[in-house]
Parts: sequence; C-alpha cells; structure tokens
Amino acid sequence: MKKFFKEFKEFALKGNVLDLAVGVIIGAAFKDIVTSLTDNFINPILKFLTAGARYTLADIGGFASNFLTAVVNFIIMAFILFCLVKGINKMMSLGKKKETPAAPTTKKCPFCCTEIAIEATRCPHCTSIIEVEDAPGPDDVSETETAAVSE
Repeated sequence: MKKFFKEFKEFALKGNVLDLAVGVIIGAAFKDIVTSLTDNFINPILKFLTAGARYTLADIGGFASNFLTAVVNFIIMAFILFCLVKGINKMMSLGKKKETPAAPTTKKCPFCCTEIAIEATRCPHCTSIIEVEDAPGPDDVSETETAAVSE
C-alpha cells in the first residue's frame, strides 16, 4: 500500500499533471468572467436594441458590479494558484542537490579558435605551440620575492 501511495504522489506532483490541473481551474474561473460579460453586458445591450427594454441607472450599476465581482474572483483564484504552485515547486526542489559545474575539459586555441584538450601544448589543427599557464616558472618570481630571499 505504501508503494501505491508513493507512485500516486510521484504521478500527481509531476509537472504535466500539476500544469493540467492549474489550467482546468483557471479555465473554469475564466468561464465565469465570460458568462458574466455575456449576462451583464451583451444580453442587456441586445435586449435594449431589439426588444426595447429600458434599464435604470441602478440596473446598469448592478450589471457592472456583477462583472467586476467575477473579475476580482478570477484574480484572487489566479493569485492563490500562483502561490500554491510556487510553494509546491519550492518543496520539490528542497530534496534535490545542487550540482556543481564540472571542471572544463577543453580550451580554445588562441590562434585558430578551435577547441582543444585542456592538457594540450600544441594545437592539432594549426600546430601552434600553446603556452601552459599552470605553474609559475623561475622567471616569474617578482622582485620583492627575490629581495626577500637575498636578505
């Protein structure tokens, strides 16, 4: 039974399933906006033009109020879903280890700009000699270090 719940949790928290659920919920909330727009603006305008219906200022205010209520409900629903998805993504990333980038294995030849092995001292493409910058040689010692050694 534990294996069943573990598999269900992995299935339910996959990105595709979560995205689909959010899409369905947002679609249902947006449907309410479209329905409110139709019921509160388009239908009254059509009734006014075709049937000669008369609306008072209070009726028009009620239509606008109902539509704004649907818009505010949609915005609240979208914000809650955003926070929920952000929290789930944060929880999912807690268990994952951050990967450190691997050390480079290639470098560019300064003469022909092709990629060569990092240990290479000669470019296989243009046969130029590549200077190795790893360890300082005896000529690279500064004057202050030489003065310190001689004292």
